[in-house]
Parts: sequence; C-alpha cells; structure tokens
Amino acid sequence: MFARSLVHGFSTAVSGRPLQVAIIGSGPAGFFTAHRVLKDIADVKIDMYESLPVPHGLVRFGVAPDHPEVKNVMNKFDEVATDDRFTFLGNVHVGGSELPLAELKPHYDAIVFSYGASEDRRLNIPGEDLKNVFSARAFVGWYNGLPLHRDLQPDLDNTDTAVVIGQGNVALDIARLLLSPIDQLRKTDLTAYALEALSKSRIKHVHVVGRRGPLQAAFTAKELREQMKLPGVQFHTDIPLLQNELTAGASYLSKTRPLKRLMSILEKEIASPAHQTGDKSWNLDFLRSPTKILPDSSNTTVQAIEYEINRLEGPPNACKAIGTGEFTRQDCGLVLRSIGYKSIALEGVPFDEALGRVPNQYGKVMDKDNEVPGMYTAGWLKRGPTGVIATTMTDAYETADTIAADFKEGKPFLGDVDGIGYKSGSQGLAEHFRQQSVKPISYIDWKLIEKMEFEAGLKTGKPREKFGRIEEMLAVLNTKNNSL
Repeated sequence: MFARSLVHGFSTAVSGRPLQVAIIGSGPAGFFTAHRVLKDIADVKIDMYESLPVPHGLVRFGVAPDHPEVKNVMNKFDEVATDDRFTFLGNVHVGGSELPLAELKPHYDAIVFSYGASEDRRLNIPGEDLKNVFSARAFVGWYNGLPLHRDLQPDLDNTDTAVVIGQGNVALDIARLLLSPIDQLRKTDLTAYALEALSKSRIKHVHVVGRRGPLQAAFTAKELREQMKLPGVQFHTDIPLLQNELTAGASYLSKTRPLKRLMSILEKEIASPAHQTGDKSWNLDFLRSPTKILPDSSNTTVQAIEYEINRLEGPPNACKAIGTGEFTRQDCGLVLRSIGYKSIALEGVPFDEALGRVPNQYGKVMDKDNEVPGMYTAGWLKRGPTGVIATTMTDAYETADTIAADFKEGKPFLGDVDGIGYKSGSQGLAEHFRQQSVKPISYIDWKLIEKMEFEAGLKTGKPREKFGRIEEMLAVLNTKNNSL
C-alpha cells in the first residue's frame, strides 16, 4: 500500500504525500500521542482538533490551581506545536453538523480519538438534582475556568459544612481548596470569580466520604500529605476502624508498598497535635453509602445527606461494601459527588457502553474481534478515567507505537472515500469550514490568548487570569485582527 524509505523514522510516499493523521482532543493523551508519532514517522502530518479555542484539556481545566508544577507539561506540548508537521485547529467540534466524522474521514489515513471523559457518574439517589448538589467535574471546571461551567454559581456562604462523596485525589483537591486560606489561593491561577466566591465562603467543615474502608481509599500519599499541611484545620476519622483494618490487612499491606506508605501517613497524622486544634476541620468518613439527599424547608436546596452504614466483606483488594440496614444523617449545605467520569460515544466509532470506553488492542480500535483500519484511541477514552498524567503519557506512547508498527508492517489505513484519492488533511476541509462558518483557531492564536491571560494575571500577582468564556477568548483575536 505504501512505498517507504527509512529516514529518522519511517517515511512514506503515497503519490508523493505524507501520512495524514487527525487527533481528536487536545489534552495530554492527544499531545503525547502526537509527540511520539512525530518522532516515529518522518513523513507525517498531524492535525489536532479541539472543540474549545484553547488546548491542553485537563491540564488546564482539571489540575488543582495549587499544583503549578503539574502544569509544566504544557511546555512540552508547546514544543510539539512548533513542529511544522503539526497543526492545531481549535474551536472545531468534531461530531454533529459542524464537522461530522463522515466528513473528516476521507481526508485522513488515520484518526486518533482522545477526547477524554466529558460526563460524570451519578449517584442515582433521590435529591441528587437539588440546588447546591454538583459533580466534582463541574465544580473543578468552575474554579478552573472551563466555559461549560462558568455559570455554576455554587452557594458557599450559606452553610458551614460540605460533603464530598468519593475518596480519590479529586475529592482531596476539592476539600483542600474549600479549606485553604484565601490569601494562599490568590497566588494561584484560580479564576477571579471563584476567588471572589471563596473569599465569602462560610464553609469550615468538609467530610470526604467513602463507601468502603481505609485500605480502599484511592487518593495518593502526595495528596494526603498536602491535605494534612493545611493550617488551622483539624483532622478526624474513625480511629478504631483504621487500626482494626490495618491489623486485619497487615499481610496485604506488606505486599503493597504505596498503600502501606499511605496508611503510615494516616497513622502518624491522627496522633499529631497539629490536627487537634483549629476552627476548621476535615473528616475521612468510611463505610457510608449515600441513600438520599434531603432538602430544606423550601424543598429546593440541600440540607442534609442520609447514608446507610456498611460492613466490609472479602479480602482488602477485592472487598465489597455490604449495607447493614442502619442509617445515619449528616447535615450539610453543599454536596459534591466525586465518583468518577465517563466517556461518551461518537457516532461512527465502536463504543462499549458497559465499560464506558472505545474497545481497542494497544490503542487500535476494535469492532468486536476485528481491527478497524486507520482508527485509534488514547487516554481515558481508551482505558477508562483512571491514572495521572504520567499514566496517560505511557498509554499515549503505546497508541503511537501501534500506529508506527501498523505503518511499518503495511497494514491498511483509512481507504479512499467518495473519490478523494489525494488526502490533504485539514486543507481539504477548507470549503466545508467556509460553508459551516467554522473558523479554526491556530496555536499562534492560542498563544496570543495565553499572553493576554499572563498579562492580566501579572496585574494581581497571579500566574495567569484565565478567560472563562469562549466569547472572551475570541474577542482577544478579534481585537488583534481589527488592529492589523
């Protein structure tokens, strides 16, 4: 199918043209895949599509504002974008009428789907849609400047107690944010409107709730240490339960070093005098499954949450939470569910609804037991919504290596469709964009938007001040064009 010569990677000639690759999604999975493909294949062109005008996905909109070191990976993404074989097309939504997949496919040899997990899992209990009950995804998006959640408007000044359902890193991020001194947060890239809301917040107590026990907590030692360093914040948990679980799970802990380290931190911190005083507090509450969220007298806003008390059954690495029939109530005015994300299907791409991901082998999309030529996936859409950025990098490199191996072995890619024999990538879509009034945003455009964010942040001593609305981002570019 392809004539090749080896340069500093695999090189191809299809009527004298490069291999055309589209990547859908500009988060870490997309950029890491692009980085590796550019390294592995010399004669390649990559077009990266993003529905927002700005790139970087969860690095921009999901990483905690007080974790700036994690965001340094954006510098690597900038390096990828300087390669003249790479093109960023922001403000272009793949799927639906704007750019159907069927319209995209004829112009590419391969497509990588890495658009992540854009929806959250629900508790599916009564009261979940009351006012001041949100998903962690929405709340994090709100304080990080994701346009979709710009108008979330959580009420933080009419309650002193918040409940976070879930015990992963995101749950601790939220608890830490709600309890951190406001002057400390002012030094981060937290959005101005979130800072304003948090400066008026009355929340002093946060309960981080899990349905199982201490040994099943999903947060990392790094996150726990940060949480324990919060000044003037007491820490509470069920000490007898913790000690019993540590004793019962001693053999398992001896074989699981990260968990053993995590439990050692908990053991040490429950006895620390630093957590015995302060006007704020946070709790790790175990063995609780939410059964209903209770409204106030107006029947509109959350006032409390009810749990069924659980017991554990089975070994630590596969235990189940079994309801005891005993219930307890926790008064609160804010509930945030942090129980995971889920991906959504894209028409024309195989999707496993039960697992919430695209079926694949090493990143190659599968339809039942058959490989789908020219279609690949990376990131959370590939493996499910788990792992950190380093995990995503390894995962994306695997997908890129699969593309390179398929290329080297001469496996079929996307064939010619509707008589389009010369595949020219996004250049072949210029007329479609014109007809649909789609105006792609380039990486240079993004860097101008970012420059304005840096300048706005500098005025208040912040790393940047993010634009929280798409209209604000595009206005920067319109101002630039009007001044030319």
